[in-house]
Amino acid sequence: MIYKKNKLTIEKLDIDSIIKKYKTPIYCYSLAKIKENIRNFKNYFKKINPIVCYAVKANSNLGILREIKKNNLGADVVSGGELMKALKAGIKPKKIVFSGVGKETEEIEYAIDKNILLINAESKSEILEIEKIARRRKKYVNVGIRLNPNTDAKTLNQISTGKKENKFGVDQKMFLQLVKLVRKSKFINLKCLSVHIGSQILSDKPYQKMLNAVNKIIKKSNYNFEFIDLGGGMGIDYEHNNSKLNFKNYSQNIERFLKTNNSKIIFEPGRSIIGNTAILITKIIYIKKGYNKDFIILDTAMNDLMRPALYGAKHKIIPIKKTNKKSKKSYEFVGPICESTDTFSTVKNYQKLNEKDYLIICDVGAYGMSLASNYNVRPKPIEILVKNSKIQVLRKREKISELM
Repeated sequence: MIYKKNKLTIEKLDIDSIIKKYKTPIYCYSLAKIKENIRNFKNYFKKINPIVCYAVKANSNLGILREIKKNNLGADVVSGGELMKALKAGIKPKKIVFSGVGKETEEIEYAIDKNILLINAESKSEILEIEKIARRRKKYVNVGIRLNPNTDAKTLNQISTGKKENKFGVDQKMFLQLVKLVRKSKFINLKCLSVHIGSQILSDKPYQKMLNAVNKIIKKSNYNFEFIDLGGGMGIDYEHNNSKLNFKNYSQNIERFLKTNNSKIIFEPGRSIIGNTAILITKIIYIKKGYNKDFIILDTAMNDLMRPALYGAKHKIIPIKKTNKKSKKSYEFVGPICESTDTFSTVKNYQKLNEKDYLIICDVGAYGMSLASNYNVRPKPIEILVKNSKIQVLRKREKISELM
């Protein structure tokens, strides 16, 4: 996005023209940015040549998944529904990894029938369930075991997954027991050690600790894993202050790791591929005067963008048209839902706003629409994809009549 004559544009398209055609709120994605992010990710890890499985939970729009497939990425899925969507988008089964702590029997059966690359198991009970289904179907099933490395990613507690108090994976003792168990099985082929320590990580140091923990457990297991699935979690610069993960350091750490471990690396990036590719276009309904601050009441709410209410996450909010006039009071940007958590951010020294002005909430591609709901019987927004100066409707705006 850039300003041209103080008006915001996305790719070659004036955002004013989008607003005239579609009512707000509007989720608007940039195809050029999606392609750029995929290209950059592949370049960061060029020497490693990993299998890149896009984390579908970040954004499961079928149109987005089809663009992901066109750029030769696989998929990391955490439900039967996500697996179905990935396959419908044309992603090859042998590039799909199925993660998650609570896979239902029907979901495991479906994954086995579709011959996906891996089912990453997260408990002894799940291993036994996979084996039972495999025996019944007389199939040899490829699995991974997810290790919980007890590594603090120094991220939000709500999106931490690699500490011992988190529900994900198994500890080192159980991991070694499961390796022995699976090696005896006639129906399960242990292919992968899987690990994922959290999300929105902006430092390479937690990843180095994770690699050290993985290295130690591999030596203890005395097992040659064909794949090491390092998960994802790479953060993006939500605050627009150049806070970025040092991909060069991370890549070099993995290269050193691979000198003693002859395995193929799998990544599961979600946010780093899709997070900064989308904006949420919103309109100011009312400006409510307050004592210390004014409330900017938007037509976008926590049902449209849940991250601020769920995590306390911050998204930069910028005006579509720039002016030099500054507000004398702070602005708190809020939605119309009857919850105190339906708030996006409070900003000082913002430009003066008026009712019916339009704003942009930035970096909403990941966990925006995928977490959206119909709370307060509110229809979900339209999703569009900008390709240079052309628009593709990815998902129509819901109608209230459809919710009845």
